[in-house]
Amino acid sequence: MTGAIEAAVADVAGWLAGAAGEPVPVGPPRDDPDGGLTVWPLELRPARQTATGGATREPYRFVVRLLVSGGGPAALPALDRVLAAATTTAGRPELVLAAGDPALWRALGVAPRPALLLDVPARIDRPVPAAPPVRHPLRLRQLGMRTLDGRVVGPQDQPLAAVRVELVGTAQATETDAAGRFRLIGVPHDPDAPHASVRIRLVGAGRVHTAELDPDGDHLIVVRAPD
Repeated sequence: MTGAIEAAVADVAGWLAGAAGEPVPVGPPRDDPDGGLTVWPLELRPARQTATGGATREPYRFVVRLLVSGGGPAALPALDRVLAAATTTAGRPELVLAAGDPALWRALGVAPRPALLLDVPARIDRPVPAAPPVRHPLRLRQLGMRTLDGRVVGPQDQPLAAVRVELVGTAQATETDAAGRFRLIGVPHDPDAPHASVRIRLVGAGRVHTAELDPDGDHLIVVRAPD
């Protein structure tokens, strides 16, 4: 299986052969006065990612930067043809004239020479995970709704006013009145789990507290906020 980097390099090598009029092998620069051009992947660079709101994951995108150089004066005509093709042909690799750093040639162990950098976009397609098979008949349930009345108190059972009471996992929210009382309308009720607790979040005075409430019965639920 050919990877994204290998495919990008092979594609550019094929284009270079047509532009230069001679084969361009993939390999690091070499000190060969009679040698032609070589192309070598120098680095991987980030690219802007795209995202969609659907279930399909967008490919991971990046750029392969390739170094195109020649081994001596004999390679200059081929390099000149590549330069002309890269600047006049639409849809070709992006040309970067920034390959004259002496440190680069020292790292590669060769003498400085004219060279080109080509930026080639690449991508890695991300497979969409297969949905698990449905092994049971589809069952539709309608949840009932209930009203939850409560009261929020603090130390020494003092009522806490203007406390925001949120039903966790929903957009339902209200505030306590001067007596610390609140009412949440439309609290889901699962008939298959009638005794399931209701989770609320209290927000007030710069503090957040979560409580699990027992919704059974018609009596007023008292929630004691921490000190």
